[in-house]
Amino acid sequence: MADSYSGVTADEGDRGSGGFVDDATLKWLGVGVSSLFALAVLALVAYIVATQVDFELMRTIVPQFVDAYLLVLQIVVIGGLLSVTAGVFVGLARVSKTSITSGIATAYVQFFRGTPLLFQLFVVYFGIPTLWPGTFPVQDWGFPTAIIALTLNHAAYVGEAVRGGIDAVPDGQMEAARSLGMGYIQGMREVVVPQAWRNALAAIGNDQVILVKDTSLLTIIAIPELMQAFRSVNSATFDPWTPLVLVAIAYLSITLPLMRLVTYMEDRSDWGGDSQ
Repeated sequence: MADSYSGVTADEGDRGSGGFVDDATLKWLGVGVSSLFALAVLALVAYIVATQVDFELMRTIVPQFVDAYLLVLQIVVIGGLLSVTAGVFVGLARVSKTSITSGIATAYVQFFRGTPLLFQLFVVYFGIPTLWPGTFPVQDWGFPTAIIALTLNHAAYVGEAVRGGIDAVPDGQMEAARSLGMGYIQGMREVVVPQAWRNALAAIGNDQVILVKDTSLLTIIAIPELMQAFRSVNSATFDPWTPLVLVAIAYLSITLPLMRLVTYMEDRSDWGGDSQ
């Protein structure tokens, strides 16, 4: 059967020349390279587990890592909810028709995207207490620092994702909403934002996965999270691989379900798509 656009048959298309190799050869070359890479990674992991991991030590340090894991999970849930909520408002402010609102939102995004998260952690952890008149009232400032810094940092990225999602919605959608008698706010709420959320969902989900990994920086301010637990065990036993395996398992147990959740939400929001 000839292709309706080019007149080339399907078989000819599969064998089509891409220059040095045809399509079929390129396909199997990709399969071969990716398979070899996967086998090499699996072989390395199997070697590490078989020769480097001390399972007796692992049993003794698991409770310490469970405590660190629960703390990370708590920070991720609170920081994630706050950053997404704040990020939606930042994104809306970025597309505001009021120049002052959009200007402040733009400056906020540029600052928090333009400076490292580690710098922001130091500003909150070391800088804020010195600005307080008299004795700083919060004794355990590490946990609030983690929440504040992660929220402010990731709200900027979520805000940009929301802004991009709104910009991707055709202008005619708002015009249609206004023609139905909706005001600007109602049109944004009922028509534009739901479509923008669908457009921005992948980027927001990716940012939340990055937020999980960013919790590893909290070891710098002595938060007893997973990397701090690793450092404690490694300094006491000089065994790097046993705690590292636990750290990898802990992070993957958060990020993999999170990525699966984002994929599910993307499928659910794909109105009229094949997944519905």
